[in-house]
This record gives sequence, structure tokens and C-alpha cells, in this order.
Amino acid sequence: MGLTPKKDSTRSIFADVSEAEKPVAATGVIDRGRGAGRSGIRAWLLSIVALVVLTIVVGGLTRLTDSGLSITEWEPISGIMLPMSAEAWDAEFEAYKQIPEYIEQNAGMSLSEFKVIYYWEWGHRVLGRIIGAVALIGFLYFLVRKQIPGGWTGPLFGVGALVAVQGAVGWWMVHSGLQEGMLDVASYRLATHLGIAFTIVGLAYVYSLHFARREADLLQARRSADVGLRSLSTALMILCFVQIILGALVAGIDAGRAFPTWPLMGDGFFPPDPFTLTPIWRNFFEDAGLVQFIHRMWGYLLAIFAFVVWRKARASGNTQTRFAFNVVLALMGLQILVGIVTALYSAPLQIAIVHQLLGVILWLAILRARFLTRFPLAQSVRG
Repeated sequence: MGLTPKKDSTRSIFADVSEAEKPVAATGVIDRGRGAGRSGIRAWLLSIVALVVLTIVVGGLTRLTDSGLSITEWEPISGIMLPMSAEAWDAEFEAYKQIPEYIEQNAGMSLSEFKVIYYWEWGHRVLGRIIGAVALIGFLYFLVRKQIPGGWTGPLFGVGALVAVQGAVGWWMVHSGLQEGMLDVASYRLATHLGIAFTIVGLAYVYSLHFARREADLLQARRSADVGLRSLSTALMILCFVQIILGALVAGIDAGRAFPTWPLMGDGFFPPDPFTLTPIWRNFFEDAGLVQFIHRMWGYLLAIFAFVVWRKARASGNTQTRFAFNVVLALMGLQILVGIVTALYSAPLQIAIVHQLLGVILWLAILRARFLTRFPLAQSVRG
């Protein structure tokens, strides 16, 4: 029985390197098994951003046209349908006639006039339902398909949960305006409603920025993070959010129409008689002159701080980061200009809604600039 000679597994030192078997490098280890749904999740998040921004604009128009109390019931399912007959329209109109806004402010309104304000509020509510459906269906789709990357299930669920909370807060806000002695919704509840909307937009947008890049790229980018600039941009983000809430308080009591002068409040720097309400703390939230004054002063503070952050950002070695803060400063200047015009013309609908939309755009620009301080985009050595 002969022995089978063993195959020589050694390689001659004179053999060509190309003859040897080359090991294949493992690539994408960090993203393996996680990246399949990144582009889809990003598109889903951006759709939520777009829908919420649209809802903020429609909500602003609803407020400016005094349409928010035209629908007196909260019917999450059946309320998606418009009245389909003359009898149904009459029933809706009769319900509206029972609330203080009609009795004390709109008595004698015709049915055709009522339909105009009804359509605004109905459109606002339907958009809210669409956002809820998009948030729920999208989350379940990616969850069932196991396309949500590790660590992201909670944050993405949180966006949907906030959308659900927003729906309940919306009715809580409207309900306040249906009470005895109320001609509008409570300004505190309006500020809460708008604050949650901006929170949803902000979270969904920042998450979409994460999903726009591979996890490996983000980990690499963090090594070049600018900690100091990030801290300053975080403070700028907080100051901007406070200004958004102050703007909601202004809108809630129509304070934007109280003093059509600038830079003075009437004939002086301070509004006249700013502390007539009791207890005294109410004046900071309910006195039209004082609320508008605080909104103006906070706007100046925000602009000054934005300039400080911009000066710091100029030292950044990253071109895209510097440009992002250039955009923030430019939008800040434009927003102040539109705000002044809004005050001078007593907040007409067309200008006031531009002011609100610019606020959303500025908010998103600040969030993007802040994101880039932590995850700067890669660039060549020459920038």
C-alpha cells in the first residue's frame, strides 16, 4: 500500500507574490447588519419634518384667522370627514354659536363665513392625523423588518410618542377656548402646543442627519469634534427655543398688534403700565405690552449671542461647519428684520406667517450647525 505524498504547502521565496492567496479585508464591520434601512428611515424622518413644518404654518394661519375654535368636538376618527350635507353644516354651525367666541365676537356670522374658518381648523386637524399615521406606520414597518439600527428603537419610538402627545395637547388647548369668558385658547396651552411641535421637528431632523451618514463615518467624525463650539451652539439652541415659546405667548394674546412702533414701545423704551395685573407674575405672560417687550429684548439677546457663536465658528478648520454658522447668522438677521416689519404693521397675516416660517427654518439651521460641531463633514487637507 503506497503512501500518498503530501502536497507542499510552503511557498518558494522566489515565487511571485501574485501567486499567493491574498486575504480579503473585512469592510463595513460597524455598519454590518444595521445599514439596510438607513436611507429609508432618513426619508421617513424627513417626511415627518416636512409634514410638521406644514402643520405649524397651517396652525399659524388658523390662529391668525381666529379659526381654531370653529370645531367644538374632538373626534379623532370620524372628525376626518367634512360635513357632507346642509343639515350637517347647520349642526356644526349651531354648536359654534354656543361658545363665547361667537356670542361675544362673531355674532351674526354667516354660514359661508363660518365654513372658511371651519376649513382652516379641519385642515390643521387632518394634517395632525396624517402625521400620526405616518409616524406609526413608518415605525412599525422598520421595526417588523428589523431595519432599525441598534440603539435607535427608543429614540424613533419617542418621536411617534410625541406626535401622539401633541394630538392630545392640541385638544387640551382648544378645549380651553370653549370655556366661559374665553374668546381664544389659553396662551400657556398654545405655547405648550407649539413647543412640542418644534421639539418633534428638531428631533426628527437631527435623527435624519445621523441616518444620512454611515455609523463608521460618524464615529470617525467625532474624533474631530469641536467641544467648545458645540457648547456654545447648545446654548444658542436653548436661547432660540425660549424665543419660540415667547413668540407663542405673543401670538396667544395678540400682543404683536399692541405696539406698532420700533425701536420704542409706543413713546418710551418700556411699555406703559406693564404691571397692572395681579398677581404680578401674570404680567410677564398676559400683559400684551410686557410680553411683546420681553420677546423683543430676548430677540436682541439671541442675535448678539448668535454673533458671538459665529465669531467662534470662524476659527473652525472645517469649511462646512463655518458655512453652517454663516447661514445661521444670515437667517437671524433676516428674522429680526421680518419681526420688526411684523410689529410695525400690527402683525398682518401674510407677514406674520413669514415670521413664523422663518423661525422654523432658523431653528433647523441652528440644529444642523450644532450637529456639525460634533460630527464635522470630511474634507481634503486644503479644505
